Amino acid sequence: MAGQDITRDQLAELLNEDLSREYQAIISYVVYSQVLKGAEYMSIAAQLEDHAHQELQHALIISRQIDYLGKMPSVTAKPVKTSAKARDMLHFDLDNENATIRNYRERVRQCEALGEFAMAEQIRQILVQEQDHQIDLATALGEDVPDLGAGRPRSKKMR
Repeated sequence: MAGQDITRDQLAELLNEDLSREYQAIISYVVYSQVLKGAEYMSIAAQLEDHAHQELQHALIISRQIDYLGKMPSVTAKPVKTSAKARDMLHFDLDNENATIRNYRERVRQCEALGEFAMAEQIRQILVQEQDHQIDLATALGEDVPDLGAGRPRSKKMR
C-alpha cells in the first residue's frame, strides 16, 4: 500500500496489526526471558526482560495513535511460537523484530504522506528501539544483523 494512497482508516487498521505484533512481542519476551536455559543465554534473557518493558511502552504509544485516528485499539495478540530450544526462540524473536522494523518503516512513510508528522516521529522513536532489539538478538545468536533495506546481511563490524 503506497504511502500517498493510504487513508486515515487504513492507517488505523495497519497500526492495529502493529499493535497485535507488539502484544505478541510482550508475551514472547516475557516467556522466553524466563525459560531460556544455559549460561550462554543468561545475558540475553536479562535483555529480553528489558525488551518486554519497552514493547509495552510501544503498545501504549500505538494504542494512543489508533485512538487519535478515531478507532478502537486491537485486543488480540498475534500467535507466539515456542520451542524447547533456546536458539529457536531467539530466531522467532529475530524474525518478528525484522517484520516489525519493515512495517514501522512503511508506517513512517504512510504517516508522512497523510501529514501526520508527529505520529511519524513517535513511530521513528519506536523503530530505534526495535532495531536495538534486532541487534541484541542477532548478537546473542552470533549472526550478522539483517540489513532489511538491501535484503542482505551486513557485517556486525560495520555497526
